[in-house]
Amino acid sequence: MIENEGDPARLPTPDVEPASRWLPSLVWLIPLLAALIGLGLVVKSVLDQGPTVTVSFHSGDGLEPGKTKVKYKDVDIGLVRAIRLAPDLSKVLVTIDMSKEARRFTAADTRFWVVRPRVGASGVSGLGTLLSGAYIGVDAGKASEQREEFVGLEQVPQVTGDQKGRQYTLHGDSLGSIDIGSPVFYRRIQVGQVIGYSLDKEGGGVTMTVFVNAPYESFVSQNTRWWHASGIDVRLDSNGFKLNTQSLAALVVGGISFETIYNGPGSEKPAANGASFQLAPDLASAMLEPDGEPITSVFYFDQSLRGLSPGAPVDFRGIVLGEVRSVGVEYDPVKKSFRMPVTVNLYPARLGKRFQQAIADERDHNVGPQVLERMVSRGLRAQLRTGNLLTSQLYIALDFFPKAPAAKLNLAQYPLEVPTVPNSLDELQDQIASIAKKLDQVPFADIGNNLNQTLKSANLLFKQLDAQVVPEMRGTLSAAKQTFGAAEQVLQKDSPVQSDLREALQQLTQTLQSLNALSDYLERHPESLLRGKKGDQK
Repeated sequence: MIENEGDPARLPTPDVEPASRWLPSLVWLIPLLAALIGLGLVVKSVLDQGPTVTVSFHSGDGLEPGKTKVKYKDVDIGLVRAIRLAPDLSKVLVTIDMSKEARRFTAADTRFWVVRPRVGASGVSGLGTLLSGAYIGVDAGKASEQREEFVGLEQVPQVTGDQKGRQYTLHGDSLGSIDIGSPVFYRRIQVGQVIGYSLDKEGGGVTMTVFVNAPYESFVSQNTRWWHASGIDVRLDSNGFKLNTQSLAALVVGGISFETIYNGPGSEKPAANGASFQLAPDLASAMLEPDGEPITSVFYFDQSLRGLSPGAPVDFRGIVLGEVRSVGVEYDPVKKSFRMPVTVNLYPARLGKRFQQAIADERDHNVGPQVLERMVSRGLRAQLRTGNLLTSQLYIALDFFPKAPAAKLNLAQYPLEVPTVPNSLDELQDQIASIAKKLDQVPFADIGNNLNQTLKSANLLFKQLDAQVVPEMRGTLSAAKQTFGAAEQVLQKDSPVQSDLREALQQLTQTLQSLNALSDYLERHPESLLRGKKGDQK
């Protein structure tokens, strides 16, 4: 029983507690957590987002927004986001979203290009894109400057920025069969390739850029000679027939070779990156000494120039001093005849090192024409000669002709006119023509008539001899025959004359023997001439 039950005054005092704070329901935690995760993803996306660049190309062939990738060494580093035309419609602008790791690809010298299937001098490339589609290749630059707009390459670069080696510039007369990707050979080993070419501003030649891979760039020095290695070199000289070919690749797509010439200590020091060299058309031309400044001269000939063409050599006693530039025809109003001018380039430096030293010692750098003037005054003349009997090709020979008429070189004239002399064959033809002209003046008809009359007279004389002289000669021969027969009888072995002659000779022999004995006795006993023999004294 409860105490004080029913007594209100005795009820316990209740405990009063303060009201607690409001707590949200667990349902609200889920959207809050989702919002936090979304915010984190946004922050992460912003932090992981790479740079955006715009690259311009001539064409958007093979490129698709959202599908075409950007690759570096076959690793994806970006994606094409949009493709649009430039305002002037001259090119296509490709917007690329790069990855976070691709920030260094915004360097100012970074290169972009489209990789498609290509067939070039270096071979077939981009075959993998036949199935996967085209993609954009990139080569990282090294410049400190950053940019967002680039001009894409239309050709795949042959050398990337991380490839070790050196670039060199070659200047040649023509491109020949060289193309981008053509090989560069050293001792017939491929050590590099052609990476570019362009026509000179003046249009007088072609400039090529080659890349020599490491460690072969150490073989390139300032004394290195370069030449076209494509094609087949066929020669027929005093040493016989020579056939020189390069590799099959050089025959098909062309190539360039080089070789370093030793010219004293320090001459093999490697050339600097970007050094310039001359590109010769062949090995023989490359190995010639430097030509120096040429002297433009003209030779006037009064004979046919058939067989003489531009490029023909100008020879001085076996040394090629120049080459023919052009062959023409010119009317001489004074003589009222035509003459044939031949313009040539002469290189006095080819006369030897001593001549080069003489030029170097002179203050006047244009000393070549002065030396040529002295040589002309001493009889130097130009002459056409046959270089090949099979093809009848001609060349110009320079030599001294002491009996040539005196001539003087006019240094104020351009080009310099060097006097000429006719060649030996032309002189021989002139002599033959002169002899033929003299033979035409000989009266062969009168001589034939006189000879015919002489033969008739001789025929009559022979008939008279046969009728008169021959019978008398027959009688004389018969008498001579009888005389020879009598003499033969006298000289026979058993003839009396022979017997008498033999006996006479025997007696004469005995007489001589007696005289010989007498002579010996008198020589031993000379006193017997006075006293006589000893037996007679008694």
